[in-house]
Amino acid sequence: MTGTGSALRELIAAPHPDHAPLPPAVPVGTCVRAVRGVPYGEVEGGRPLELDLWLPGGDRPEPVPLVLFVHGGAWRRGRRDDMGLRTRDWVPGPFARIAAAGFAVACADYRLSGEATFPAPLDDLRAALRWLTLRAAELGVDPGRVVVWGESAGGHLASLLALTHTAPALAGAVIWYAPSDLTAARGRFTPEDAGTPEAALLGAAPVTVPERARAASPLALVRAGAPPFLLVHGEADSMVARSHGESLAAALEEAGTPVELWTVPDADHGWYGLPDARVEEIFLRSLAFAGTVTA
Repeated sequence: MTGTGSALRELIAAPHPDHAPLPPAVPVGTCVRAVRGVPYGEVEGGRPLELDLWLPGGDRPEPVPLVLFVHGGAWRRGRRDDMGLRTRDWVPGPFARIAAAGFAVACADYRLSGEATFPAPLDDLRAALRWLTLRAAELGVDPGRVVVWGESAGGHLASLLALTHTAPALAGAVIWYAPSDLTAARGRFTPEDAGTPEAALLGAAPVTVPERARAASPLALVRAGAPPFLLVHGEADSMVARSHGESLAAALEEAGTPVELWTVPDADHGWYGLPDARVEEIFLRSLAFAGTVTA
């Protein structure tokens, strides 16, 4: 390509996410604004990575804390604006509720296992944090008061982010029914099976890539000085054994990290089987935890 053609390509390309204007905000109810489809990162040869923002309305003299939400879907599917089966019909939705409580919320895309293998999705979440920090003043958020909140596979990635991101450290992590160990058999998972979602995430059966499996296991990365964790897991979870949460809680406690473990009786994966009031209680307790660690 000629020099002129190369210059033209740069000229007509979409603005880089670091300085691209934000899409217009849309009111949600009376006290929340939503900004959807905000590019936060570029991947060579791949789709742009986007996030949705839910921002508290009104004039606020001080920056607000931020919840970074990470969706589930076995690392191979899912939508960034989906908190799971039991919240899909809420009006207002869960993210509008969090924003109405005084948080900004960012729901981020990440590359799925059909697009790239680990550590790609974790790298994407780090890129989202970088972008949110870069644009913090414009968004009115405090990058020093960030809680990562994830469910299922998203909870696994949220745990990894909380345990490995140190500049600045996150304020806390809310983890719903997430895997914590990709190295050993638990429940229905066996590391020798190349057909599992875990194998798709790693690019091979976990037993054949032990170093990568360990690097993708929050249980192996527990450290002193990690942010506080709230771990919530159904006692009847048939997809991700509750021992994942129990083992992670024990390791965090041994390392001196503040941790709350709540195992919910009669709850299957995604809070299936619980009455609506019980799901609401889990959500509100999780929101209260986020408020406590960002106060």
